[in-house]
Amino acid sequence: MKNIVKITGLAAFALAFVGTAQAQDTVTGKWQGQFDSQIGVQKYTYEFKVDGTNVTGKAVGITENGTNNSAITEGKINQDTISFVEPLKFGDNDIRIEYTGKVSGDEIKLHRKVGDFAEEDLVAKRVKDGDAKLDTKADKNSPPAKP
Repeated sequence: MKNIVKITGLAAFALAFVGTAQAQDTVTGKWQGQFDSQIGVQKYTYEFKVDGTNVTGKAVGITENGTNNSAITEGKINQDTISFVEPLKFGDNDIRIEYTGKVSGDEIKLHRKVGDFAEEDLVAKRVKDGDAKLDTKADKNSPPAKP
C-alpha cells in the first residue's frame, strides 16, 4: 500500500512539472495583437518570460499619440490561463491595466481592463522567426528595402 501512495505521489509531481514546462514553452517569447479603443487603434507587442508559474516581461503599445513601454508585473500562468498587469503612466496618472486570457497554440485570447473606465478584448499571436513587425508610422515612412 505504501508503494502505491509513493508511486501516486511521484506521478502527481511529474505531471505538475510537465504542466509547468508546457506553460513555459507555450507562452515564453514575443506576441503581437491590436485592438480598437477609446483612443483609437492600439498595436501591442508583449514579450513574456516564464519561471515556473510566474510571468514577467514587457509590453510595448503603439498608438497615434506615441509609444509606451511597460514592465509586466503580477504575472501568473496556470495551464492555459494567463494573467498579468501592465502598469502605465499616462500624464500624471498611474493606470493599472489588468489582463486575463487563455492560451491556445499560437494565440492568446486576452481580456484587458483599463482601470475602472475601459475594457477591450484582443487576440495576440506568437511572433515566429521571420514574421513581420507590426506596422508603425516609422515603418510606413521608411524607404523600401534594397534587394
